[in-house]
Amino acid sequence: MSKVKAFDKAGKAAGDIDIPDSLLEKKRGGRAVKDVVINSLAMHRAGTASSLRKGEVAGSNKKPWKQKGTGRARAGLRQSPVWRGGGVAFGPHPKVYGGRMNKKVSRLAFRRAFADKVEAGAVVVVESFSFDKPKTKLFEAFRKALGVQGPVLFVAEQKDRNFVLASRNVPGTEIATAKDVSVYQVVRYPRIVLTRSAMDVVKQRLAQGAG
Repeated sequence: MSKVKAFDKAGKAAGDIDIPDSLLEKKRGGRAVKDVVINSLAMHRAGTASSLRKGEVAGSNKKPWKQKGTGRARAGLRQSPVWRGGGVAFGPHPKVYGGRMNKKVSRLAFRRAFADKVEAGAVVVVESFSFDKPKTKLFEAFRKALGVQGPVLFVAEQKDRNFVLASRNVPGTEIATAKDVSVYQVVRYPRIVLTRSAMDVVKQRLAQGAG
């Protein structure tokens, strides 16, 4: 049984949250984490670089000069890649770099990535993320009370608008929902703060890949 420290909104200790070891993968899944993270980064590539092929360059198909009798090399059309202003032979074209990942691999990667964070003591649970006003000062006081500084991933069951607005100007801060938090986000941030309700959703996700 693994334990995660829990705090109230004021930063006071509120016991521990138990996570059964059956939900955490500690022996395998390292390669799965790597594959999923690489695929996530690839999916974030714009893939919009584009060049014109010879058939896409503006111009007619008329030969620059006749085939024989000029003493020059044969030439078919001005759009040829060998001409200045012509098409590009092997240039880049729009594409999607990432691909679909197997569900079992993705679930294994999530269980391993989250297990590593729990084992490192980098996971904290609080009662809730909710502010009366969207003030950055309130958010900074909240972080200070929890003792989490630097890059932090906040995971909630549902995003609170005031909390999102209060944190958006703070560098190294990201907010995600428990059902959508990715392996890349878990690996990227050195600290993870979840609400109790979000932790229940994460446990359900961990249970899906168990067995």
